[in-house]
Amino acid sequence: MSARGRIIGWMVLLVAIALAGSIVVTAQVISVRADDIAGDNLSHEADSFHAYAASPTGRSQQSVDALLTRYLEDSVPDSGESYFTLLDDQPDRRSSVEPPARLDTDPGFIKEVAGHAEPVSGWWQSRAGKVRYGVIPARVDGDPQRGALVILQFRDVQAGPLFASVKIFGIVAAVALVFAGVASWLVAGRVLEPVRLMRQTAEQISESDLHRRIPVTGKDDVARLSATFNRMLDRLEGSFDTQRRFIDDAGHELRTPITVVRGHLELMGDDPQERAETTALVLEELDRMKRIVVELIDLARAERPDFLAPGPVDLADLTVDALAHARVLAERHWAVDAVAEGTVVADGQRLTQALMQLASNAVQHTASGDRIAIGSERYGDRFRLWVSDTGRGVSPADAPHIFERFRRGEGPVRAHGAGLGLSIVKSIAEAHAGTARLVDRPGPGATFVLDLPLAAGDVEVVPDRDDEATGTDQAFSDSPTPDPEARP
Repeated sequence: MSARGRIIGWMVLLVAIALAGSIVVTAQVISVRADDIAGDNLSHEADSFHAYAASPTGRSQQSVDALLTRYLEDSVPDSGESYFTLLDDQPDRRSSVEPPARLDTDPGFIKEVAGHAEPVSGWWQSRAGKVRYGVIPARVDGDPQRGALVILQFRDVQAGPLFASVKIFGIVAAVALVFAGVASWLVAGRVLEPVRLMRQTAEQISESDLHRRIPVTGKDDVARLSATFNRMLDRLEGSFDTQRRFIDDAGHELRTPITVVRGHLELMGDDPQERAETTALVLEELDRMKRIVVELIDLARAERPDFLAPGPVDLADLTVDALAHARVLAERHWAVDAVAEGTVVADGQRLTQALMQLASNAVQHTASGDRIAIGSERYGDRFRLWVSDTGRGVSPADAPHIFERFRRGEGPVRAHGAGLGLSIVKSIAEAHAGTARLVDRPGPGATFVLDLPLAAGDVEVVPDRDDEATGTDQAFSDSPTPDPEARP
């Protein structure tokens, strides 16, 4: 059954239970009220007979038969009432109005009401329903006969209009329930229309068709669900587009060295010098392909939870060690902008990898004699690492896309490499819940900054042994370049 059918089914069932419960309770209340009315009417008629017997007309009667007969003649029973008399425990006369059921001819009932010397009352089940009866014995001085007046209150007959109203209420409730079910079906269809469209859209979505969206109308929960679903589709479409471009670019980057290697091997002759040159070129291309594969593996691992191995990292040691490793990359003027004091919780190897990648990137875009500097600083509950150079810088057209995969700048120098290095730097920064960015500063060169929290993930920060001795701001106020984002 569809969600629409289940909603309507449960709603109609609950409403039906509520209506049925109300009808049953109403019927019970009416039944109790009818019993009370029958008892009140019986008491009223008994009081009327006592008053009549005490009146001059009643006292003037010479026999019990005459007293009871005269009372029957003078009293007209209401609807659902009846009287009859007993003489010596035998039925004698009854009121002129035909009763709903003749109990004066019922031997079982006569046996029930005969032989009482005191007034009694009770209930009797007749073919006309429940009957409230009362027996009032009567005697007249000088008359040996024993008489009694039997008053009958046909409770179900008296309560008939009330029970009829309950039946009408039940019929109206059933009809209303049907109309409510039909109306609810239509309303639920309109309310769940976005959900149906969401299902149809999800069925029609494929890897090559992610542009479909659900129209959002209103401001209720279903509308917000539709908007959330559309945003999810936007993210999926962006992810698929990125993945598609990544696969195309990776295939292209790996296809090029393979084609070069195959072409040179096919054309390689028997000349030893030619074979040596071809072997060197093939090995260079294979190294390039290996480098691409390693970088792709690093990018793939960046999506895994075990990409980082956080631990205590001394910022000063990290900065100095990174500079020492970077010096062997090329003949440049290597320098330290600033050194942060203190210990943070991070993956030192990954941060060193990011700094080395930035340093290697700076080497590619600088010449001999240019300055490349590495720096670090702490501020608040975060810290920064950066690499700056005085090379040719980044063009405004390349700056917005500098961290994209397989993105390389213009010119022969920019075309070197697969364009994955800065993507790896960005992945390392994001794995530490931080950011990597290119700082836009006037003048030549470029500055790349890693802005990171003091603790990676949920690892508790190791207390800084130097924080109490020297504050962070004071430690950096003595550095030659206080602003890490300033170009050297």
